[in-house]
Amino acid sequence: MDVKKVWGLVRFVVVYEIRLWAALFRWILRRPVPVAPGTRRFGYIGAVKMILIAFIAVSAIEIPILELLIPWRPVANVALFAGVYGLIWMIGLAASMVVHPHLVGPAGLRIRNSLTLDAGIPWDRVASIEVRRRSMPPGGQIQLEDGVLSLGMASQTSIDVRLSEPLVLPVRKAKGQPATTVRFHADDPEGLVEAAREFVKAGDDQALATKNR
Repeated sequence: MDVKKVWGLVRFVVVYEIRLWAALFRWILRRPVPVAPGTRRFGYIGAVKMILIAFIAVSAIEIPILELLIPWRPVANVALFAGVYGLIWMIGLAASMVVHPHLVGPAGLRIRNSLTLDAGIPWDRVASIEVRRRSMPPGGQIQLEDGVLSLGMASQTSIDVRLSEPLVLPVRKAKGQPATTVRFHADDPEGLVEAAREFVKAGDDQALATKNR
């Protein structure tokens, strides 16, 4: 057994749980994570909202049912704890998606997915960005093929970002391979693209002014 891998997994789980609970408390207290001035937030939970609601509802229903069906008190207590914890965990997962949205700001485009994805693209690497709704083929929510990195939600993407040059993003499944196009989902793709184009245009204007000096 590789001790380093085991320790790395334990550390990942502990950090993930701490961040999940932090997101839950931020959501309950309505305290969004601070962002740089001029930065706008764009959500993506809409694509999986109904699925999350269904899981949360099923988890809530299971708790009293197990309480009635299990006659042994110690076992019932364990099941009750597991059920309540699972319910809170699912709510925390939904909260983490709300608390960590996509960001469009002076520093660039920041693509998020709960606590498992946080990929930043500076504006000088963005050649174009457009609304393009697509359904993903089977193969998971993250796919990289022929330089196209798809970061889907519910097997769909709604925005295409064409890069000015290949870029390696911190996405584990990409395995360090560069991408030339990034596709991802946002609940308001038109709004995100409009906000992003303002920064892309500003960057192009600044580069042109610098070149003409």
